[in-house]
Amino acid sequence: MKLQHHLGGVENLGPVSVETRVFVEPWERRIFGIHTAMMAESNHLGDALPAYPIKELPTAFKSTWTWASLRTGAEDMQPFEYFKYRYYEKWLMGISQFFVDQGYITADELAERASLYRADPQAPMPDSPSAPIKEQIDAYLEKGDSGYRERRTEARFSNGQTIRVADPEAVDHTRLPGYLRCKTGKVVEVYPGTFSYFVSTGVDGIGEPMVVYRVAFDAADIWGEGKSEPHTTIYADLYEAYLQASL
Repeated sequence: MKLQHHLGGVENLGPVSVETRVFVEPWERRIFGIHTAMMAESNHLGDALPAYPIKELPTAFKSTWTWASLRTGAEDMQPFEYFKYRYYEKWLMGISQFFVDQGYITADELAERASLYRADPQAPMPDSPSAPIKEQIDAYLEKGDSGYRERRTEARFSNGQTIRVADPEAVDHTRLPGYLRCKTGKVVEVYPGTFSYFVSTGVDGIGEPMVVYRVAFDAADIWGEGKSEPHTTIYADLYEAYLQASL
């Protein structure tokens, strides 16, 4: 499993940043805006809840871009590179590589545009989004999207049941915190309906809609008594694919 998938419980990563500002540099706002516009024009919104008229949207963006796309792009970085760059720098790298991989722009064209704006930060920006795209972005910001589906299968586990977290094969992107692998916890809530993720994680187990559980863990069972405050409970929302019956 890649180190950068989940950092909770990992020792010796250096001092923890206590920065409270959402955007530290002005350019970070633009990166967030680009990501939001891509989400609002993504193909997956045609099947999301609520559904959007994405096929009628007058946009040249014809791909699927979700939070999973952003996370996978960041987690695919070489670990030493990942820890060298700041949060929105990782976003920028993931988004840039996506546009190159999808054929919207070549690496040489991207380098040329970057050089242009580096030499002249006041150079005119590309055209603003059209009115329909602006309306779509506003609608997406207001309504969002969801992978929720009506439940068609019975939940394997019930409230109060003791479970053991699985240890699936490492993949490019996972929704399972590494520090919970092979740990024992108790189901404290079975969420209604089923939930899908934006992408399939393959052998990791996430794909079709499935039940999601809220599971409670004793912190001492995760990190040991010497590194945990007493009477501390850790809660995690976990897909059913990550849970096993406790022996």
